[in-house]
Amino acid sequence: QVQLVESGGGLVQAGGSLRLSCAASVRTFSTYGMGWFRQAPGKEREFVAAISWSGGSTYYAVSVKGRFTISRDNAKNSVYLQMNSLKPEDTAVYYCAAEPRGIGGRRISEYDSWGQGTQVTVSS
Repeated sequence: QVQLVESGGGLVQAGGSLRLSCAASVRTFSTYGMGWFRQAPGKEREFVAAISWSGGSTYYAVSVKGRFTISRDNAKNSVYLQMNSLKPEDTAVYYCAAEPRGIGGRRISEYDSWGQGTQVTVSS
């Protein structure tokens, strides 16, 4: 398994931006697909975005497409989520996750390593 540490969450007004970072402690980071998920109070954890091992393929939930951008830097063992035009409904704990196939999937079950999460709160 991979140890993952998220950072960059916080409080922002609607329309603002945040950039989340996730640092991985594994030498083979470049072989993993990476994903971002979120969980709002009282709701199930949901897919936000994913990226393949090379960064060549990216996937987004419909609710964030066009506003969020996932990227990775394999030299720094890190994955990022740039969030623009934030809405109050984006408020949630955001989790970084790693999956060993390298594809970057949409399903929670595909991921075997998870970070502790970082809180994002968007005020109206």
